[in-house]
Amino acid sequence: MPALVNYSGDDDFYPAGSFYSNPMDLGCLLSIGSGVYYPPSKRARNDSQFAFEGSDFERVRKPSIEVLPDECLFEIFRRLDGGKERSSCACVSKKWLMLLSSIRKVDLCKGPAADKVIQPLKLDNSDDTEMTTGEEDQELENDGYLTRCLEGKKATDIRLAALAVGTSSRGGLGKLSIRGSNSFRGVTNLGLSAVAQGCPSLKSLSLWNVSSVGDEGLIEIAKGCPLLEKLDLCQCPSISNRGLIAIAERCPNLTALNVEACSRIGNEGLQAIGRFCSKLQSISIRDCTLVGDHGVSSLLSSASSVLMKVKLQALNITDFSLAVIGHYGKAVTNLVLSGLQNVSEKGFWVMGNAQALQNLVSLTITSCRGTTDVSLEAIGKGCTNLKQMCLRKCCFVSDNGLAGFAKAAGSLESLQLEECNRVTQAGIISALSNCGAKLRSLTLVKCMGIKDIGSAVPMLSCCISLRSLSVRNCPGFGSASLALVGRLCPQLQNVDLSGLYGMTDAGILSLLESLEEGLVKVNLNGCLNLTDEVVVALATLHGETLEVLSLDGCRKITDASLAAIADNCLFLRELDVSKCAITDSGLAFLSCADRINLQVLSISGCSEISHKSHSSLKKLGKTLVGLNLQNCTAISNRSVELLVESLWRCDILA
Repeated sequence: MPALVNYSGDDDFYPAGSFYSNPMDLGCLLSIGSGVYYPPSKRARNDSQFAFEGSDFERVRKPSIEVLPDECLFEIFRRLDGGKERSSCACVSKKWLMLLSSIRKVDLCKGPAADKVIQPLKLDNSDDTEMTTGEEDQELENDGYLTRCLEGKKATDIRLAALAVGTSSRGGLGKLSIRGSNSFRGVTNLGLSAVAQGCPSLKSLSLWNVSSVGDEGLIEIAKGCPLLEKLDLCQCPSISNRGLIAIAERCPNLTALNVEACSRIGNEGLQAIGRFCSKLQSISIRDCTLVGDHGVSSLLSSASSVLMKVKLQALNITDFSLAVIGHYGKAVTNLVLSGLQNVSEKGFWVMGNAQALQNLVSLTITSCRGTTDVSLEAIGKGCTNLKQMCLRKCCFVSDNGLAGFAKAAGSLESLQLEECNRVTQAGIISALSNCGAKLRSLTLVKCMGIKDIGSAVPMLSCCISLRSLSVRNCPGFGSASLALVGRLCPQLQNVDLSGLYGMTDAGILSLLESLEEGLVKVNLNGCLNLTDEVVVALATLHGETLEVLSLDGCRKITDASLAAIADNCLFLRELDVSKCAITDSGLAFLSCADRINLQVLSISGCSEISHKSHSSLKKLGKTLVGLNLQNCTAISNRSVELLVESLWRCDILA
């Protein structure tokens, strides 16, 4: 009878061979009580199930991972001895990963009493699971210095859980940014819950364009991350006042809050922030339709003692909110007001005359109709320590208001005007003459009201403190205006005249001759009418101090300019002659200069530069760290490859 049990068949009895390759599997066909004897065999450890398909029995095995209930796995995982073991177990499956991510720090069993119940495993590592494991098994101090950023398709709950588990043994995440979300498996409240459980040391959280995260996720963050200091919410339509109130109540260390385009956040959330977050130093609110005067005024008045930076953009607030800023903004140093269409001249006037903004250093006002000559002068008088002023698209500010502001703001160091089209050449000259002895920088961008009027403008006192002049894309600012500014500001060191296509050699030469100090940085991009005469004069008069020169698009600049630069500009670090009329000979002149030490060179779009300049570029490359060869059609790909090989320390764009 034992021979029958061990019989495996032969070709005469069954040509296809045995039903089962394993002799012990034959016992599956013999039922108890059939009258056939077979020796007893050892019972299998796993509980097998069987299915009958066709003519064979097939064994259906359940995975061992699914056998234990979550409660048992939880008890096992919380007794693991170190972060490396937990990270290894999290790589087994998504189920284990999510279960591990739900274990809070306080639930872990620490010390010698912890039972080592599982050895490190690494089996089915999913593509979405990226574990961060340390080389040591020791638990590090929960400092929270690690920073992670998930963008687009990488932003999923699985990745967040992996980050939470993998970084928990190395101090946990200190800063987490989520920008965008996977369209199919995006970040949800579950992912934030995993972060809250595994990263109690989180101090900075940024959520941008994450529509699937709602109040529940933010509430979990509030419960699990009490050390949170910075919160940035942008385009999160599912987060409402409820989530923000939870943050306010449970995160007393919050110092910075940014809320942008969150349609469900309104006054109640901001009132809670002001009431509970006594350490708040920076607040930025933009394009939130439910935010009004009640929320802004409550927040500003409650946090007035420490609030230093305030940004209010595209909000439905009125003069009342600006009056509150003027009365309670004693600690405010930086203020940005943009797109406040319901604020009138009265609001800005009261803000300036309230006399509380004594510590205000920087003020930016954009597209606010209430900014007029009267309100601007009031701001100048009330903000006595104002150093930086930027006005953008303030269509009601004219020469009189600019002159009055410049005279009142005695501490002003930087003035920037963008698209203020009522300001003319007379207003600029008057502002320079009345600004006092501290103004160091003047920037004019797209101010269409500025036009050359020559000698009609009376010359006032000089502005000897001005060091930087930037006039960009102001088509009416021509040679006459530049000559006036040159005589008025003889100590200029940095000049940016990019986009002034009407500028001629006469204006630049007049400026160069008027300056008493040597120029350090000069940007003449887009000045189409300038010739070699300007560059030769610049190199001759200011070559000993010139460090940066940009001539992009000056198509009349030729090799003569490069020769003058090579002879006179000993300290030049950056040179841009893109789209200029230079040739191989010009680069040869430049490379032969013994004492020049260029670090950045751009010859993009110079069609006359060919492979013949290989030796010149190689020689210049001894000091170069950046070289732009884009759109140099006469330089072959092989020449570029040779340059890349020889100039291995230089970053080459081609």
